Amino acid sequence: MRKLISLTIALLLILSSCGPKHDQAALDMYFENSLANYNRELTGVIVADIFTPPVASRIYAYPNIAAYEGIRFLDSTRQSLAGQLNGLEKLPEPDFNKSYYYPLVSIIAFTSVAKSLVYDMERVENFQNDLLEEVRQIGIDSKMYENSISYGNILAEEILNWANKDGYLRRTALPRYSVNDDPGRWRPTPPDYMEAIEPHWNSLRPFVLDSANQFDPGLPTSFDIDEESLFFREAREVYQTVLELDPEQLEIAKFWDCNPNISYTKGHVMYFQQQISPGGHWIHIAAQIIEDQKDDATDAAATMAKVSIALADAFISCWDQKYKSNLTRPETFINKYIDPDWNPILQTPAFPEHTSGHSVASASAATVLTGIYGNNYAFIDSTEVPYGLPMRSYTSFLQASQEAAISRLYGGIHYKPAIEKGVRQGQDVGRYVLENIAFK
Repeated sequence: MRKLISLTIALLLILSSCGPKHDQAALDMYFENSLANYNRELTGVIVADIFTPPVASRIYAYPNIAAYEGIRFLDSTRQSLAGQLNGLEKLPEPDFNKSYYYPLVSIIAFTSVAKSLVYDMERVENFQNDLLEEVRQIGIDSKMYENSISYGNILAEEILNWANKDGYLRRTALPRYSVNDDPGRWRPTPPDYMEAIEPHWNSLRPFVLDSANQFDPGLPTSFDIDEESLFFREAREVYQTVLELDPEQLEIAKFWDCNPNISYTKGHVMYFQQQISPGGHWIHIAAQIIEDQKDDATDAAATMAKVSIALADAFISCWDQKYKSNLTRPETFINKYIDPDWNPILQTPAFPEHTSGHSVASASAATVLTGIYGNNYAFIDSTEVPYGLPMRSYTSFLQASQEAAISRLYGGIHYKPAIEKGVRQGQDVGRYVLENIAFK
């Protein structure tokens, strides 16, 4: 019996020694840009699952926070976000008597959180399994491998426990949006007259803001059907802009469409056209920049966490005003009071007018990226290439965000005040994120 046990132990030792030896240099090379790549993979899942823009912003935020918490121990100057983000009181630290490969910890935390937030969990799990297989093939110390996976999963569990208390799960029990006869109140729009998207998104716990209404952008122009009124003139501006659109403006409108919920009906079946969300577009810009800058792993994770947090709070802030003012969209007003045959360039999203989600989200992300990389960071945005659109060049993040904002006028789906006030609202959110989270 003792001889059999000895032979078994010897065999296990031989088998364990047959795998590739720990290769630090190869591992480091493999994990270069890993967070950028896994954000892109997550985008593919979000697009396929047809998540709405607010929900997509939440899905990006929690995994990127988990990724940052998993990598920050590579740099002793990095601070935890626990105690800084609303409701996140404490996170478990690693056992410093054990060895870890923190890039692996980070991606395990990212993917483990992500797969619990999407419908297609299996797809994210496959990403994770492929990652682990690649790491084993490269060569990693077995104890370091086990410790890293274990700690990544522990972090993910704590982040998910925190996420489950943000109000997301209870929002569907709240009253549905009601349509009434008020002509100035938002109502579903063509072609499929979808129900209002996320009317209670402002009930979610913000990440950094003290409340959903902390940065109130102010009310829209009062609804008025008098042809000499300010509101009527704003509607006529949208109408006229679409009629006189030049090729460059049309390209801008289409480039920044970013509507993941575009629908069309064939027979009795509704189909969705797959597109990236506005938040996803800025996540891709951030991912591209951390690659172009060759940021180290902790800097890259900090950038992705900052941008994703700003985007998530931007949508909470924006949706607060949308469903308070409940203003009708240009398409509804123009068809009733100006031209019944007029159509916008873009499909009108299924939520109220004021403020513009693109304006708020883009300004918040651009403000954060400007705070990190400076005012005049020129870049080429290739985000929309997989969706059949060309690349566009920008001299700064601010310029890109301004173009994203005005694209909503070119597309015929927002009045000017929703754009202008939305930009200021987003800038306020972005500045607040920069000023109230310490990563170092």
